[in-house]
Amino acid sequence: MIKLLVFDVDGCLTNGKIVYNSSNDEYKSFNVKDGLSIASWSRLGLKSAIITGRNSKIVQRRATELNITFLHQGVKDKYALLREIVNEMNIDLKEVAAIGDDLNDYKMLKSVGWSFAPSDAVKEIKEIVDTVLECKGGEGAIREMIDLVVEKNNLKKEFLELWQ
Repeated sequence: MIKLLVFDVDGCLTNGKIVYNSSNDEYKSFNVKDGLSIASWSRLGLKSAIITGRNSKIVQRRATELNITFLHQGVKDKYALLREIVNEMNIDLKEVAAIGDDLNDYKMLKSVGWSFAPSDAVKEIKEIVDTVLECKGGEGAIREMIDLVVEKNNLKKEFLELWQ
């Protein structure tokens, strides 16, 4: 059973574009369907994590809105950090599903029980993950991932009942 979902941000939770204005403000765009599925996962009492290489106040805000359990930004070694999280949770890496889209996700994705990549991930990542999703990053890939995990965990009834 999957007990922890791990999300990369740029290219998975977002389309990978980073936009700055002349005042050096940063903009990111998130998919509301992805958000609803993450919030639903949390409402079922399940855990999730964002592990990202960049730092952004926008990501902090989104993680808070969605009740993400663990938020780690500015991470150089995502695999090492994930091992710390699973040790803290007292679970096995086989009980983790993770999504990533680029080479800095490689080792983490190779270590988990179920690995995912958006359809627009780099070739090297698509070659090593268990599931390449139909959706692109920031365009429903997280929702597609969570729907598959919910099915595998036999939680579809409970997931749907949250909104009925």
